[in-house]
Amino acid sequence: METTLSAVSLSGYFDVAKRVGLNPVELAHEAGVDTAALANPDHRIPAAAACRLLERSAEKAACPTFALQMAETRHKFGAGVVNILLAHKRTLREVLLATAEYRHLLNEALAVYVEDTGATVTIREELVVDPGTPTHQAIELAVGVLARHSSALLGDHWKPRAVHFVHRAPPSLTYHRRFFGCPLEFGSDFNGFVCTAADLDYPNPAADPELVRYAESLADSLNVSGIDSAALEVRKAIYLLLPLERASVEGVAAHLRLSVRTMQRQLGAASTSFTQLVEEVRGELAVRYMNNPRYPIGRVSDLLGYAQQGSFTNWFSARFGMTPRDWRNSHLK
Repeated sequence: METTLSAVSLSGYFDVAKRVGLNPVELAHEAGVDTAALANPDHRIPAAAACRLLERSAEKAACPTFALQMAETRHKFGAGVVNILLAHKRTLREVLLATAEYRHLLNEALAVYVEDTGATVTIREELVVDPGTPTHQAIELAVGVLARHSSALLGDHWKPRAVHFVHRAPPSLTYHRRFFGCPLEFGSDFNGFVCTAADLDYPNPAADPELVRYAESLADSLNVSGIDSAALEVRKAIYLLLPLERASVEGVAAHLRLSVRTMQRQLGAASTSFTQLVEEVRGELAVRYMNNPRYPIGRVSDLLGYAQQGSFTNWFSARFGMTPRDWRNSHLK
């Protein structure tokens, strides 16, 4: 099953591409994106192709802030029934929950998880696409749009403590500092924000419960997923929960609001299993973390759910044909 997103997710692409001197139609064609679909906010486009388009555009224009410039065009929630629903939720926390609930109508590849730790909250975002697909620009777009929507919802009450990115920092952080207005952490183990619980629960002055109920009645009939999406949803949950040591079969099922038996039945119908998906995600995250020289191998072991570094070394050697230390020495020269 091909993972897709709504064309409105790339709103602002044409304007930014032209501003930095690119031919957006030509680049879209190269990336495998139908420009007619891109111009229609109701159309769906392949998520991997969208990621390639953003990455290629930033590279060709020598513009590391390409995706953030797109995000800056999002002054408010867009049109469409789901965006109306989000714009009128009571709090940012409800917006995030609704974003997850209506993900099939927005961006199937995007996973969002809110981790409460007392007065502090971590909002984690992941993009789960085909292994090897570049996602730096797409992640910056997703995090940037979340920042814009949060600011539109809360105004001056949106004051995140920090924004985190897994990828490395660009040569200049001037634009990022101005855009986010908070401390930046690159080379982190997650993408997203750290903020206060009060930010998530501050009342939205534009909240309209009646309008939300009406929008939900329209969106619910469209928000349908098939058996084929079960594996993707479990993969996304594992991506979010594995570094938190919560990616047990029970923890993932609870995150997806399913019983363990139902989740396993759906995975069986999709010709896969929970164990197989954990192994795949662990392999993909291993490459991500091992490519970050800031992380000691022991830290990588912890993030991948191993209590003992020796167990991680044995697993890594069996999967990649060399020890973690040898792999890092050969890849980070």
